[in-house]
Amino acid sequence: MKLIAGFLSLLVTGAFAQSGPIKIGEINSYSSIPQFTVPYRQGWQLAVEEINASGGLLGRKVEVIARDDAGKPEEALRHAVELTSNEKVDVLAGGFLSNVGLALADHAAKNKRLFVASEPLTDAIVWEKGNRYTFRLRPSTYMQAAMLVEEAAKLPAKRWATIAPNYEYGQSAVASFKELLKAKRPDVEFVAEQWPALGKLDAGTTLQAIMQAKPDAIFNVTFGADLAKLVREGNQRNVFPKTAVVSMLSGEPEYLDVLKDETPRGWIVTGYPWDQIDTREHASFAANYYKKFNEHPKVGSVVGYATMQAIFAAINKAKSTDNEKLVLAMRGLKFSTPFGPAEFRAIDQQSTMGAFVGKLDQRGGKGSMVQWRYADGKAYLPRDEYVLARRPAAAIK
Repeated sequence: MKLIAGFLSLLVTGAFAQSGPIKIGEINSYSSIPQFTVPYRQGWQLAVEEINASGGLLGRKVEVIARDDAGKPEEALRHAVELTSNEKVDVLAGGFLSNVGLALADHAAKNKRLFVASEPLTDAIVWEKGNRYTFRLRPSTYMQAAMLVEEAAKLPAKRWATIAPNYEYGQSAVASFKELLKAKRPDVEFVAEQWPALGKLDAGTTLQAIMQAKPDAIFNVTFGADLAKLVREGNQRNVFPKTAVVSMLSGEPEYLDVLKDETPRGWIVTGYPWDQIDTREHASFAANYYKKFNEHPKVGSVVGYATMQAIFAAINKAKSTDNEKLVLAMRGLKFSTPFGPAEFRAIDQQSTMGAFVGKLDQRGGKGSMVQWRYADGKAYLPRDEYVLARRPAAAIK
C-alpha cells in the first residue's frame, strides 16, 4: 500500500508541475533607469495579459517573476541564481545595460538556461562573448551604427569627433561606427573622442575638448540624463545646430519627452516616431497599450512586448519549456513585433527587429522625428563570414 501511495503521490506531483504556470524570470534596471524600464515592464505586462486571456501557452498560464538589478552586474547575477535555483523559472529575459547583459549571458551559458537579452546593445553579446543559450532582441550597436552611417556618409563632413559613455555599449558603438563609416568614406578622419562615465557627464568640459579639435560632425552615443546635459550645454554654446550630429537612440520618446523645446533640430538619429506609424501591427499594439496604461507607448514598451512575443513563439514552436528544445526553436524563429515581423537568425542568434532612422525637429514645443524611415534589421546584419570571424565556434553548434 505504501508503495502504491508513493507512486500515486509522484503522479499527482508530476501532473501539478505540468499544469502549473510557465515561469519567466525577468531582470532589469527598474530603479536606476526608470524612463526606459517602466514602459518596458508595462509592455511585457500587456503581452502576458493578452496571452493568458487567450488560454496561455501549452494549456498553462504564463507568470513573470521580475527582479531589479539596479544597473549592477553583481545584482543581476544574484537575481539570476535565485530565479533559476529557487523560483525554477523556465526562461530568463531582460537586461538594459550592456555590462549587465553580458553578465546574464555568462550565467545563461554556465547554467544552460535560455536567456533572451531584450535591450543590451553590445555586439559582444552575440559575437565575441556569444553562447548557445543567449539570443538578443534589439538591433545591436553594429546594426544601428550601420543605419546611421548610411546617412552620415552623405554629409560633407570629413573631420569627426565622438562622445560615448565609457563602458561596453559606448565602446562597441563607436568602434562599429568608425569601421563602417571609413568603409564608405575612406576620406574621413576621427579627430577627437570623449569617454565620460555613465551618468557623470561634465558637458562643458566634454564639449570644450571636442570643439578644440574643430570637427565637422559629432557622433554621439550618450543617453538619458547625460544626453539632456549635452544638449543643454551645446545649445547654450551654439555648438548645435552649427555642428552636424549623428546620434544613437536620441529619437526615442524616452529622451525626447525630457528634452522638450530644447530638442536640437537636424540631428540624424535612430528612434521611434510612435505618433506617425500607421501599420496595422503598430496601431493595434498602441491602442491596446493606451487602453491599459492611459499613455502612449515608448521604445521600452515595444521592446518589453516584443520580448515576450518572441518567448511565447519559441515555446509554442518547441511545444516544450525544455531549454535545449527552446534553443533549437529560437534559431530561425519568426515572431511578430509592433514594428512588424522579425526572426532570430541562427548563426549569431541576433533578431532582425529594426529601428527608425530620421532627423530631430520640434512640433508644438516638443521633440519629434521627421523625414524618417523604418530600417529593417535584416538589411543591416553583417555577412556570415564576418560573424564567423568574431563568434566562438562552440556558440554556433
